[in-house]
Amino acid sequence: MDAAFRKVNGDTGTQGSMYLEEQTNKSGVLSCMFSLKEEVGALAKALRLFEEKGITLTHIESRPSRLNKDVYEFFISVDTTSAKALDDVIDGLRTQITGHVHELSRNKQKDTVPWFPKDIQDLDRFANQILSYGAELDADHPGFTDPVYRARRKEFADIAYSYKHGQPIPKVEYTEEEKKTWGTVFMELKTLYPSHACREHNRIFPLLEKYCGYREDNVPQLEDISRFLQSCTGFRLRPVAGLLSSRDFLAGLAFRVFHSTQYIRHSSKPMYTPEPDICHELLGHVPLFADPSFAQFSQEIGLASLGAPDEYIEKLATVYWFTVEFGLCKQGSEIKAYGAGLLSSFGELQYCLTDKPKLCPFEPEKTCIQTYPITQFQPVYFIAESFEDAKEKVRKFAAIIPRPFSVRYNPYTQSIEVLDNLQQLQNLADSINGEMAILCSALRKME
Repeated sequence: MDAAFRKVNGDTGTQGSMYLEEQTNKSGVLSCMFSLKEEVGALAKALRLFEEKGITLTHIESRPSRLNKDVYEFFISVDTTSAKALDDVIDGLRTQITGHVHELSRNKQKDTVPWFPKDIQDLDRFANQILSYGAELDADHPGFTDPVYRARRKEFADIAYSYKHGQPIPKVEYTEEEKKTWGTVFMELKTLYPSHACREHNRIFPLLEKYCGYREDNVPQLEDISRFLQSCTGFRLRPVAGLLSSRDFLAGLAFRVFHSTQYIRHSSKPMYTPEPDICHELLGHVPLFADPSFAQFSQEIGLASLGAPDEYIEKLATVYWFTVEFGLCKQGSEIKAYGAGLLSSFGELQYCLTDKPKLCPFEPEKTCIQTYPITQFQPVYFIAESFEDAKEKVRKFAAIIPRPFSVRYNPYTQSIEVLDNLQQLQNLADSINGEMAILCSALRKME
């Protein structure tokens, strides 16, 4: 969720694409990425646009595209004082070099609404635009020097790159070493769940064992779990090769789609992972997506993100961090964990319920500005009164997000309805009237 780049213009064909950083980093640098078809003079022509606008590049690097062998991707950084001139360069890249490029999420004017998916198939447009590739590991990653592990990660990444909405998720034959790593994590965490996890997690976990193959000696398959979740709450899983930007990841939740990795952490450190892996996804996230209240709460965050300005995407991502990832909740006289980052970490699941961290009530307006570390235990956690209470607070918070419309998810068409005209409002009113008639009829029969 800690996005370095966010998608601004994108075209997955051979013409090219453009990305802009979601926020400037501490050194005041704005980073950007574009792709060019491999042909003589293409890069020189692109760089000339920067030169003509007086923009000095502070960093540039290139790599072959994972989506098209004839395309190269270029990362550049400029000082934020060049931000205005960068607008003109982007226009030039689009019209003079990259051709058909769709602007997706950068506001050039205050009244411009960032692009967002309106149909569930639209998730295909950005599912492969990840911030880190499956086989490209940082030097401090436990598997960095392991060529077998890196090759295996590429296999998982290729599965995600090839996936399209509506297809069954390909089955993965996990190795004995991978199963052993899963089993270690599975058994360690399972000992803590009865005393540390929320009641919803503990209620659903046995069902996953019964119906989805959750066992010490078996890594469950995403397709089996996705079908189970759809039968419970309509949520589904979608394979992804790595981290998505905050905007894109949250947009998936609006459709009740959770982008899940399939790879597993390195066997040398089974209780540690520097990134989300299948242990984190299946043990931490999946159980609560089968709970109706939590599923609705998660979708509310996703819906709030659609068309939101960049600064509010950052705030919503922070709310997500302190709830879906690291949230605590009251249950009777006790405090329990419901965040996936806690439920998939043996050490932090124990730590979060001690007197060491600071505990605060969940208030989106305050939570959204809280800073947090990503490589150590959280010093601050936020406590929700209940999932229903958290959902209502997120809904009220979403009402202050400046966008000229409201949105509604239509589960029948699996699409987002933009409520910005009288006909849309009339359709919504008709739908509500129909539901109210059913409610009144049921109440009369119960009497």
